[in-house]
This record gives sequence, C-alpha cells and structure tokens, in this order.
Amino acid sequence: MPNRSDIRSDTSNGLVEQGIPLRLVFHVYGVSDDSCIPVKGAKVDIWHANSQGIYSAVENMETAENTFLRGYQMTDENGTAKFTTIYPGWYEGRAIHIHDKVRIFSGEQKTVEWTSQLYLNNSINEEIHAESPYSNHGSPKTSNEEDMIYSGASADGMTQKDSGERLMINIKQADSYLGTFDIVLNSSQQD
Repeated sequence: MPNRSDIRSDTSNGLVEQGIPLRLVFHVYGVSDDSCIPVKGAKVDIWHANSQGIYSAVENMETAENTFLRGYQMTDENGTAKFTTIYPGWYEGRAIHIHDKVRIFSGEQKTVEWTSQLYLNNSINEEIHAESPYSNHGSPKTSNEEDMIYSGASADGMTQKDSGERLMINIKQADSYLGTFDIVLNSSQQD
C-alpha cells in the first residue's frame, strides 16, 4: 500500500475515485501495566470499496494493478493517523465497511498487529447511496445487523456476537463527513 493520507487517487494511472468526501481520523493507544498512552509510529493501513463496490488490487475484479482507496499512515506523537477518502460503497452479501490494520514496531520488528473491519451507520449509508455516483449502484442490500462478520463473534473470542457494534466509526457531518475511531491495543501482548 502507498504511504499517503489522501487515498482517493490511483497511483498507477492518476485517476481519482468519485464519491462523497470522507475524512477519517484514527487514534491509536497502547495499554500496558494499567496505563493508556498514544502510540507514536504505529502503521495504520486502510482500504475499502469504491462507490460501485469495487476494490483495487483484486485480480478477479480486474484491478490487480490499481491502488485506489488504499494507503497507510504512521501515527504522529499523539497516536493519530488521518486519511482523506470517499464514503465506501457496498457489494453483494456485505454491509458497508472499511478494512484496517494497525501494526506496532520495535525497531524493524513487528510486536503487535490488529486487523479489523469498521462499520458505518445504516441510516447514513442509505442517505449516501441515494446520491450520485452511489445511486448508479443502488441502495445497500445488507445492513450491519445482517452482515455475518458484524453480527458474529470477535476473532479474539472476547465478544460472542454482534462484535461489529464495537467497531462503528463515529460519523459527523458538517461541510463534509468526518469519521473518528479509537483503537486501543494491548501493547504488552505479542502478535
């Protein structure tokens, strides 16, 4: 994935994905010995489908050479990584989501890795998908509650069902959409 904050363009051809702007702000914290501190230098990767439900870098979608809507940032001294993207689209059988992966390093050695899918509010999803270019693809067919991953158990087994409720991006609308999400990792645990 390219190291960049604005992930709307494709580095292979310069084309920019069309859609409703979404700014994302992630705050990464480490918990160890009863303290919670921002993690500087964590690598935050994100990727998601475009307005028509297509991913870049997927061979069977004929986008293997593309990089649109993919990128990573390293967190700053406040544990923050920021991205500019578009609101994600949907594809058959899944609720609208954004993939994320966070890695913490000690030197060159990866010490912690967390991979997840983050979800967006159903009613905002419906509003967005009534607008162009999303409306060309139609309304989302799967709500969060109908999604097998959202409604399932967490990978660590700590949540037995509806784990997606804990993975909702906080969305606010002003001039554009702003989504925030706090990621708290057990920094004493090895990956």
